[in-house]
Amino acid sequence: MPEKFDIAIVGGGPVGVALALALRDNDLKVVLLEASEAAINTTDPRALALSQGSRLVLQRLGAWQALPDVSAIQTIEVTQKGSAGHTTLRAEELQVPAMGYVLPYTALHAALQHGLQQADITCLYGAAASNLNIADGCATLTYQHQGNIHTLQAKLAVIADGGKLLESSHPPTVTEYGQSGLITHLTCSAPRPGVAFEHFTSQGPMALLPYREGYELVLTAPHAAAEEMLAWDDARMLDYVQSHFGERVGTFEHIGKRSCFPLRLKRAPDITLPHTVLIGNAAQTLHPVAGQGFNLGLRDAWELAQVILDHAPDNIGTAAMCAAYRAARRLDRNAGIRFTDGLVRLFSNDLPLLRPARAAALTLLDHLPPVKAFVARRMMFGANG
Repeated sequence: MPEKFDIAIVGGGPVGVALALALRDNDLKVVLLEASEAAINTTDPRALALSQGSRLVLQRLGAWQALPDVSAIQTIEVTQKGSAGHTTLRAEELQVPAMGYVLPYTALHAALQHGLQQADITCLYGAAASNLNIADGCATLTYQHQGNIHTLQAKLAVIADGGKLLESSHPPTVTEYGQSGLITHLTCSAPRPGVAFEHFTSQGPMALLPYREGYELVLTAPHAAAEEMLAWDDARMLDYVQSHFGERVGTFEHIGKRSCFPLRLKRAPDITLPHTVLIGNAAQTLHPVAGQGFNLGLRDAWELAQVILDHAPDNIGTAAMCAAYRAARRLDRNAGIRFTDGLVRLFSNDLPLLRPARAAALTLLDHLPPVKAFVARRMMFGANG
């Protein structure tokens, strides 16, 4: 007989673990399946940009206090190459301690996993889910663990593994941007602690995030150009960044190892199926401009936990519960996708008629404090914040 659970979470990344932590100590039987063999299973070199809203969620989960290496963003300067248009967002004007934070992905993953080890959650590592079947009012998951095939049943299956389990039966809508993201770490001669930069160029946005002794660079470019940059020597890469960004932080001096990945918008056709919910990258994968992707996924996890607890124990996984979650996430999810996609389409080109319009829009935004505050709060807390 398959073991029975209230909630089965597929995927032990930060979003899946955040959901598990939000459900702990509530007399629910929860299992988390993670395909990797170890709890701490990543050496991902990326730094994450967390919003102020994400900090509040992580504090509630008890993970924020365990993060040792966090750089606060007090100011965000938004500019466009070749124009005087600009907007500056300041935490003090919004009466928040910071606009956001930059920290190692590995540190966040470790802090969340540490909390999970203290929780009343069954965690199966090296458990690769291969099939999800809905019948008789529950979800049945088939997975391989320690060389054997197992099954379990749950009132609700939550897919938090990037959506691989459902992609063949419920394929996502994919928009290719024709761009790749290049990530590396830079040091410079005149860093400005606490100041982040979003700089739009004709090839795509370029973000500089204050991190440790310098900046984390997220640069977007057409696939072929980005791949070519991986082969450049350090001097050529530094010159390229300098020519696009200017000297607002002085001269760029050293650059770290570079990594590259394709950029696309991937969107599940629906975030709920019978006795099934998709969250995080399984629900939507966004372009990194404005740093909304992970923050949106973390809000998915937090709000799903609240909906589950509102319907526990008898109505977990029911059509009513799934409809309530879908309604709770509709505005924030759609707004986040439209905002990110719109920025890419508006700013990642060099159309002559658009260039002065974009510059004027940035400057106008800077002179309309209520509108600027609205945009900033959406970035920090989402559409429901």
